[in-house]
Amino acid sequence: MHWRSKLIHPTAQAPSGFRSLVTPTYRASTILFERQADAADDWRQSEVGYTYGLYGTPTVLELGARIAELEGARHSFVVPGGQAAIASIYFAFCKAGSHALVPASAYGPNRELADGLLARLNIEVEAYDPLIGGGISALIRDNTALIWTESPGSVTMEVQDVPAIVAAAHSRGVPLALDNTYAAGVLFDAFAKGVDVSMQALTKYVGGHSDLLLGTVSVGTQAAYDAVGPVLKQLGAAVSPDDASLALRGLQTLGVRLERLESSTLQVANWLVAQPGIEAVFHPALPSCPGHKFWQRDFTGSASVFSILFCREVDPGQVEAFVDSLRLFKIGFSWGGTTALAILYPKLDRPGKDYDGRLVRLNIGLEEPCDLIADLEQALGRINRPGATAG
Repeated sequence: MHWRSKLIHPTAQAPSGFRSLVTPTYRASTILFERQADAADDWRQSEVGYTYGLYGTPTVLELGARIAELEGARHSFVVPGGQAAIASIYFAFCKAGSHALVPASAYGPNRELADGLLARLNIEVEAYDPLIGGGISALIRDNTALIWTESPGSVTMEVQDVPAIVAAAHSRGVPLALDNTYAAGVLFDAFAKGVDVSMQALTKYVGGHSDLLLGTVSVGTQAAYDAVGPVLKQLGAAVSPDDASLALRGLQTLGVRLERLESSTLQVANWLVAQPGIEAVFHPALPSCPGHKFWQRDFTGSASVFSILFCREVDPGQVEAFVDSLRLFKIGFSWGGTTALAILYPKLDRPGKDYDGRLVRLNIGLEEPCDLIADLEQALGRINRPGATAG
């Protein structure tokens, strides 16, 4: 062969027998077949073999298999992020004319998707009180195609009675989906509680270092598997094997990180409970958190994110000044990484609630709790000064 052809068709290979603790990062779009008769474009690679890189290389499929093993799922699809997982579930179970239910405390982009793209596709998504429990039966219609749960809820941390909602949904033949990101898929056993589809943003605890965007859609039944798979193929929801490799690395330290984060977060949250100017601390493990009794019953631990509500005497400008005064806590969205974060929600929409720019969400990182408490203390001291204002 000409040397240019040898560049494309080499015969030289590395010696065989290499073994590593690390899963190799397989990058590919084209998958080779031995014969034309074997060529197929099929997303079910776990059953039929590898067909195209869009449906996952061995790196991606191993990540999915490990998540499924941890969650006790039939299968876990890996997708580009948490919002991609949410959208995929809607499209798998809903069609034009469908009705779906979502808790009012759900992740903001879930609600945005409901009010935006889904509404334009004539899919009606109705918000419900996250603490409704079995009372959700009254909201189920003949065309209800999906019920969402998210426990704890985003920002306001309401813990839902998921088993009661599951029972109500299944009595009417409606599948139930859960955003299980807070629990990292392990602190709440979704499939043991009867959930049909569980998703999480691997961006958070599995990634663990604020450097990747990934999600999973985990299914508990063959019917859910058959519903989700074709949708992901049609959407082209491919993920990078490099990101999957980072998530596989993150999985190895997930246990020790969750243990440390729980301990540190409880220490900080309990300190905040006693501080003047704080009206409530919304942490699932504390009695002040809505639905705390369900957390006690259903969860095996807590995680790193919670919210604080300032008293009405503290005006929104002072709350903003508090956030701006933090030094170790960085200002930013997301959570679950190594760094403490704070973010103010000045226009949070919760029916029947008026938080009036007084709600701040905190994510506790791997810093020493005493240092984080000292940072919070100096920032609180600034807003507690008479006449303190923003800036």
